Amino acid sequence: MPILVTGAAGFIGYHVSETLLARGEEVVGVDIVNDYYDVHLKEARLERLQKHNGFTFHRVDISDLETMKTVVAGAGDLRRVVHLAAQAGVRYSIENPFAYVQANLVGHMAILEICRNQPNFEHLVYASSSSVYGGNTKLPFSVDDRTDTPVSLYAATKKADELMSHCYGHLYGFPQTGLRFFTVYGPWGRPDMAMYIFCKAISEGRTIPVFNNGDMKRDFTYIDDIVAGVIASLDNPPVSIDGQAPCRLYNIGNHRSEPLMRMIGLIEEALGKKAMIDFQPMQPGDVKESFADIEAIRTDLGYEPTTPIDSGVPKFVDWFKSYEGV
Repeated sequence: MPILVTGAAGFIGYHVSETLLARGEEVVGVDIVNDYYDVHLKEARLERLQKHNGFTFHRVDISDLETMKTVVAGAGDLRRVVHLAAQAGVRYSIENPFAYVQANLVGHMAILEICRNQPNFEHLVYASSSSVYGGNTKLPFSVDDRTDTPVSLYAATKKADELMSHCYGHLYGFPQTGLRFFTVYGPWGRPDMAMYIFCKAISEGRTIPVFNNGDMKRDFTYIDDIVAGVIASLDNPPVSIDGQAPCRLYNIGNHRSEPLMRMIGLIEEALGKKAMIDFQPMQPGDVKESFADIEAIRTDLGYEPTTPIDSGVPKFVDWFKSYEGV
């Protein structure tokens, strides 16, 4: 039985697809492959996936419901979906808000409609974000915390996705798990993320912008730990208890809030070059600190992150140097 993975050409989607294929699953990948960041990187990920016999790919916009119906009809008995396609990025949502409405709201709605119309459907796992915690000041962020103070449109669309999913779980009864990812990094990572931006600038001898004058912390989560959480969630669909919707939410983080400047120091060490830093004020829509309380997913699924930034950052830098020819 095939598993539909949306955003298969993306960073997390590529790694999840590769892991599913490695354990013998059939994966139907969907991605629009837009130019939000370097298309060559997305194509390189796809090239690696297409070497697997169990992988088929459709270059489709997930918000195009009729085309998505055609893709799913050709896939056969679809029972599980990993929905990772989205317009990403906090700062870009200020510049191009309608891209987020189309991809994250209309796109998520299309996936919900696809799932609820599959006769044997078992589980939808979808990507939310740590950004939903917005203006919260209590740390670490718990899935039980309120999330009604978003500070970016990106965060607002992800919170809306969670609400839409709960509604569909209540109305139609199919299991759903939303995953709030915390600052994902690792090989084949996105070039719009700070770690990639810093590596490229430092290696080229350019200045790096560091916001809030460097007074930032992030729960940096290595891609292998993210994938482990996604797969564990996929394999364990929630059940309805006392008539409640079979929907749950988990944080997937490293359960460590690391200073941004420490991450930069690890990059400098791995590259063998010092950074030229341009300290800047906080950017609109950004938050000072993120820190994941992972007790829920640890208790329910045995999730336990294994990669601290001391080993994860050098692994990313090694891949970066190979991919960029540094």
